[in-house]
Order: sequence, then structure tokens, then C-alpha cells
Amino acid sequence: MPVIDLMSGFVAELRRAGLPVSLTENLDAMEAVMHIPLEDREAFKYALGATLVKNHSHWRSFETVFEVYFSLRGPEYAISDSDGAEGDLADFMRQMQQLQGQGDGKGGGAMDGLTPEELMNILMQALMNGDQAMMRALAKQAVQRFAGMEPGRPVGGTYYLYRTLRNLDLDGMLDKLMDASRQQVGGELTNLEERLERDEFQDRIEKFKQEVEAEIRRRLVADRGAEAMAKTLRKPLPEDVEFMHASRDEMQYLKKALQPLTRKLAARLARKRRHGRKGPLDFRNTVRHSLAYGGVPAEPKFKYPRPAKPELIVVADISGSVAAFARFTLMLVYAISNQFSKVRAFVFIDGIDEVTEYFKKTEDIGEAIHRINTEADVIWVDGHSDYGHAFEVFWDKWGNEIGPKSTVMLLGDARNNYHASQAWIIKEMRQKARHVYWLNPEPKSYWNTGDSIVGEYGTFTDGVYECRNLRQLEAFVEKLA
Repeated sequence: MPVIDLMSGFVAELRRAGLPVSLTENLDAMEAVMHIPLEDREAFKYALGATLVKNHSHWRSFETVFEVYFSLRGPEYAISDSDGAEGDLADFMRQMQQLQGQGDGKGGGAMDGLTPEELMNILMQALMNGDQAMMRALAKQAVQRFAGMEPGRPVGGTYYLYRTLRNLDLDGMLDKLMDASRQQVGGELTNLEERLERDEFQDRIEKFKQEVEAEIRRRLVADRGAEAMAKTLRKPLPEDVEFMHASRDEMQYLKKALQPLTRKLAARLARKRRHGRKGPLDFRNTVRHSLAYGGVPAEPKFKYPRPAKPELIVVADISGSVAAFARFTLMLVYAISNQFSKVRAFVFIDGIDEVTEYFKKTEDIGEAIHRINTEADVIWVDGHSDYGHAFEVFWDKWGNEIGPKSTVMLLGDARNNYHASQAWIIKEMRQKARHVYWLNPEPKSYWNTGDSIVGEYGTFTDGVYECRNLRQLEAFVEKLA
């Protein structure tokens, strides 16, 4: 396949996975791979990654797309039961038998004739020597023998990987390798030598596991097609992971992705303020500068408006499944708080409490969020969401502090457990505030179903926005400046 077609297809897959790839980056990648053979898989992958991946958090998605797309590219990656691996294994087996005085010159027969013990001995020797080609050949043999892959069976690669590694029993391999290393030197290793050898063997074992995983992936692609496997294995980028359905690992990725996002967003908001639209003509300043041109107003001067920074009031539901959404929203808002003249935060379930001071007393936003979850007085009766009562208490205690500079940001799914809505309070807020926005972490298709009354509240706001992930949250916060 020509390089242009190959790269065009790969870039298209990256874009389908959500990775932003520009035309310039595509051209840079094509220039890079012209100097690297496809067979040198690692160098080829990192050359593409260096030119196409701009965000470290996108690397995992890039790697997944790469491994699937290029799984069957190159002659050495063709799926076959005798694709050169058998010859390598036979030669290796013949050498082992000769060293052990067992040689019959046949090398143990075909690969299927290898006993599990022979296979493990060969694997141990390959790991001792760091023989990558042999490990690849053994990975193919192990998958063929132990994975039990069936064409057309709708089973994920993780299942086949588990079966293969379980039969190989690699848990004790590291100790065997260390014992063999000690025997080679004829004594005990120093602490430094021990640590270096152990790290090296662990790395080799991990590379072998990766070869097994890659072989399983190649066979799945051969069976189901690259496009189908790409859809199965493709994971959303950190900024596209939904707050309400994120796993523990995805939560960690979200936290890492939040930090560069806040820096970028704060810089963008500050730049937006500095370079706002020109105001009316500044006649006096224009005349003053025209003196340098003999009184000709060659360079008109304008008045640049300096809008006051808005005051921000955040009122967030922290009950149940929306707690993760509220946590990340509060983190983002306070990370860019220097773009607002004042930020106040309130959290509620059926009761409501102000938590602004929790953020002022620490520089660690995560610690502030933890204090909110453990110390905030947000339970009134039974700890089930009651938006109406929470809004009523908020209006009685703090409603008079909302003014024409205030932007109110309401966070929650508006699932009110069929309590009274008290929507008139939102109407009153809108009359006093500069803006009132509602952010909802649920898909729009769920709004106003069951006990959701977001439409009733939304009537009196400047807009209700779907906010399910960091990308949508970032897009909204830009509206606040």
C-alpha cells in the first residue's frame, strides 16, 4: 500500500478516536516515516507519536489506534501457524538438546510437539538472552496453543490474554531468572547488581506479555476486521470521559487532564479580556497623536472598554452520581478564580451550606473537595435531593448578596424526588443577577423524564447546558468571561 494511502487511513482513524490532527501534522508524519521502515515497529510508532500527538493524555488512545491499524501491516505480522517461528524454535530446541546430550538432530519436531516444559525452558532462555525475535515467536506459539481463540466468537482480547498467561504461569519466572543469573556469575550478586538484574528481567517479562497481547490483537483483527476491533478497543479521550460514568482509572486521568486544561483556559480568558473589541473613537487621543503627522489623523485611537470582572456564585448538587461532576466543576472554577473578582461556592443535597472558606484555607483543591464531602452541612431530613428546599434556604440566607455583577452557576441534574420545585427563586435570581446558567451532567435525552424538572428551572435561566465531560465544561466556562 502506498505511504500516502496508509497514512491517510491512519489519520482518519485517529480523528475518529477524537484526536486532533492537522494537515501540517499529517505532512510532518509522512515525512518522518519516509525514513523509518514499517518493520521497525517501535521506531515507526514513536515517529508517528512525535508528530501527531500533542497531549500526553492522548497517548494511550493513539497507541490503541496504532496497534489495531498496523496489526497486519508488514510481512512478519501475517497470521500463520508456520510463519518462520517454527524454524526458529526448532533451531533453538536442537541447540538445547545437543547441550543436554539428548540431541537426535530433529529439534523436537514441529512446534505442536513441544511439551509445556520445553516451551517454558525455551522462554526462559529467550528472557535470559533478551532475544526479542524468539519472544515474538514464542508469543505466537503460546497464543496458538493456550488462548483457545474461536473465529467469530464475541469475546474480548482480555479474556484470551488471561487464558494464555495463566497457562504460561509467569509468576515464578522472575525468581527462576534471578537464580539462573546467580549461577552464571558463580555466587551472590551485590545489592546494586541484584536490583539492576531484577529490573531488566521484569522489563523483558513485560515485553513478552506485550508480544502475547499484540499477537491476540492481530488474530482478532484478522477475524473481525480492523474497523470492528477499533470500535471495540477505542476509549474516549480524558476530556471526553463522562463524569457520571467514569471508572476509578478514568477519574485519575481526568484529574491529570484538568491541570493543563485550567492553565490553558485561564490564559485564554485573560487574553480575551486584554484584547477585547475596540470601543468608540478617542477624539482627544487621536488629535494628540496626529501632531506627529502635521495634524493629519493618520492613526485613529480608540477607547478600550475595561469591563469589570464578574462575581461568580456556584451552587452545586453533590448528591449521588452527580458528585463527581460537581467535584470537577468546583476544581475547574477555583483553578481559574483569578479571572473573577469574587467566587463563592455553595453545595447542597436537601440542606445547603457555603464552602467558600474551605478553598481559601488551602492551596490543595483536592483537600478542599475532601473537606466539603466530610464537613459540609448539607443534610436536612434524609439526605435525598430536595432542590426546592435547598434553593429556599439559599434565597433566605444569601439571596440579598446577588447583584448586577453576579453570575450564578447552578450545577445538577434537577432530579428533585418529586418535591416542590420553588422555581420562583430561580426567576428572582435572574432578575437580580447579571446571568444565571444551569449545567446538567445528564444527556439531553434524559432531561424532564421521571423526577427531572430541569425544564421548569431552565425557563428562568439564560440557558441550560449539557455538561457531561471536561470538553463541554471548558467550552462553557469560556462563556463566563
